[in-house]
Amino acid sequence: MDQLPKCDANYVPLTPINFLSRAAKVYGNRLSVVYEGIHFTWQQTYERCLRLADSLRYFNISTNDVVSVMAPNIPALYEMHFAVPMAGGVINAINTRLNPNHVATILRHSEAKVFFVDYQFVQLARQALQILMTSESNSSKLVLPSVVLIDDIESPTGAIFGEWEYEQLVRKGNPGYIPYEVQDEWDPIALNYTSGTTSEPKGVVYSHRGVFLGSLGVIIAWEMASEPVYMWSLPMFHGNGWTFAWGIAARGGTNVCLRNTTAKDMYRNIAQHRVTHMCCAPIVFNILLEAKPEERREITSPVQILAGGAPPPASLLEKMKPLGFHVSHTYGLTEVGPALVCEWQAKWNNLPSQDQSKIMARQGINTAALAHMDVKNLNTMIGVPWDGKTMGEIVLKGSTVMKGYFKDPKATAKAFKNGWFATGDIGVIHPDGYLEIKDRSKDVIISGGENISSVELESVLYSHPRVLEAAVVAMPHPVWGESPCAFLAIKKNSDGKSNDLKEADIIAYCKEKLPHYMIPKKVEFIPELPKNSTGKIQKFQLRDLARNFVVSETFPSKKSAQVNPNTEIHGRQARPARVASSRL
Repeated sequence: MDQLPKCDANYVPLTPINFLSRAAKVYGNRLSVVYEGIHFTWQQTYERCLRLADSLRYFNISTNDVVSVMAPNIPALYEMHFAVPMAGGVINAINTRLNPNHVATILRHSEAKVFFVDYQFVQLARQALQILMTSESNSSKLVLPSVVLIDDIESPTGAIFGEWEYEQLVRKGNPGYIPYEVQDEWDPIALNYTSGTTSEPKGVVYSHRGVFLGSLGVIIAWEMASEPVYMWSLPMFHGNGWTFAWGIAARGGTNVCLRNTTAKDMYRNIAQHRVTHMCCAPIVFNILLEAKPEERREITSPVQILAGGAPPPASLLEKMKPLGFHVSHTYGLTEVGPALVCEWQAKWNNLPSQDQSKIMARQGINTAALAHMDVKNLNTMIGVPWDGKTMGEIVLKGSTVMKGYFKDPKATAKAFKNGWFATGDIGVIHPDGYLEIKDRSKDVIISGGENISSVELESVLYSHPRVLEAAVVAMPHPVWGESPCAFLAIKKNSDGKSNDLKEADIIAYCKEKLPHYMIPKKVEFIPELPKNSTGKIQKFQLRDLARNFVVSETFPSKKSAQVNPNTEIHGRQARPARVASSRL
C-alpha cells in the first residue's frame, strides 16, 4: 500500500476556484449573478473573472499579496472572490460599517497592494488613506495601495477616485488568461478581520483547503440542492459570506445581489426572482417582521434561511414561519466560518410547533467538514456530560479552522489550546448530542454561585410581544455579587407610544417563566441597543452603565443620574467583580 505515491493524476490541491470553472461548463447558460437590471450567466462570470485576474497582473500581484475591497453586495465583490485568488492573491473584504481609523488599521496591517472601493464609500476610503499617509509619513516603508473605483454597473455615477475603474480592468483583461495554479492547498485565499470591539481587530487567514471543505460542509448540512436562487442579505465581508461566495458556484446557483438590505428590497427580490435561500443574523428577522404593509410581497414558496451571528430566540423563529420563512440555525466565528448546523431530523416533524422552534434555536452538530466539536472544562480538558445543563467552553477541531492570526503568533497560540480551537463561547450538550450556546464566557452572570445564562434570559424577554431588542448583562449586587440587568428596546403600541410598558410589567412577566434567581433586578428601557459595525450588540457599553446601578434586597437604584434614553450610549469595557464559582 505504501508504494502508491501521490501523482498528478490522483492528487490535486483542493481549492474553491475550481467551483467556478465547473459552473461555467455545467451551468454555462444559467443565471449566475442578478443585480437589479444586470444579469450574467456562469459563462460570462467566468470570463469576467479571468479578465479581472489578468488585469491584476498590471499591479504586480504575486503569491500571497493582499487585495482589499470595500463594497456592498454587488457583482464586483462576488467576482473578486474568484478573480483575486485566480491571480495568486488573497482577498480581504473590509467591513463597510467601520470608521476611517479601523479601515486605515486594516490597510496598514494587511499591507494591501490594491484597494478596490465602491463609489458609495469613496469618502470613507479617502479619509482612511489620509490617516494612513499621516500616521506613516515618517516611515520609509510606507507603500500606499493602488486604488480602483467600483462605479455602479447599472447606473454609473461618473465618480472619479483612484487610478482605474473596475469595468475598465474587466474590459482590458485577457479572457484567455490561464489562472494561477494552486501548488499547496494550505496556501492562503482570504484575510478577514474580526470586529475588534474591545481591542485591535485580528486578521484571520483562510486556506484554500479550509474554504473548499467549509463550503461543501455547510451546503451538505443545509441540504442545499442544485440551482438554488440565493439572495445576498448577509454581507460578503462576513467571513466571505460564510463561504457562500464560493459555495453558490459549487451548486450552480443564482446570486441575487442587494446593495441595501431593506425590507422593501428583500421582499421585492424574493418575489421577483423566486428566492429559495438566504443567510442573515437574527437582527434581519426584525427588519422583515416590522416591514410596512406596502413593503411586503407575498411569498409563494418557502424561503430557507440559515441564521447565525447570535442565538435566535425560539419566539422569534415562531414569528417567521407564517411569513413563509423556514429557519435553520448555524454557529461559527470569523476564525472558523460556519462550523455547526442544527441539522433537522425527521423524528422531530411531529413535535408541537413550539417544541420544534426550541430545537431550531440550538446550534446543533458539527458539519461534515469539521472533524470534531465538544464542550469542555478548559482546566481539565474533559468534556461535559450530555445533560443539557452542565456548561463548558465550546471547542472545535478540523480543516475548516483558520490557519491562524496574521502577524500575531501569540494570539494564534492562545487560540489553539491543547489541540483545539477555543471559541470563548459557553455552551451545553443535550442528550441527543446537539450543542446549545449559553453565552460568551465573559457574559455569564454568576449570582451567589449560580450560573445565569444571559442568552437564556434574553430568549424569555424576546417572547414578550412588545420586546423588539433585548440584552442582559451583570450588575453589582451587595449580597450575591452579581445579578441580571436587562436593557430593552420596545415596540410602539397602536398609539405610536412605547412608554406605556413599565419595569414592573417585565419583571412580572419573567416571574411567570423563570426561577427567582434569574429574574432581572433592573430593567432599563432605551430606544435602541448599541451595536458594533457588524450589527452585534455591544454589551461592554451596557456593562459600563450597569455598574452604576445599585441593588438592595427590595429594589434597585442608581448611584448616578438617570440615563437619558435619548442619549447615545458610549463607554469603555467594564467588568463587575465576580464571586467565587465552580464554573468551568
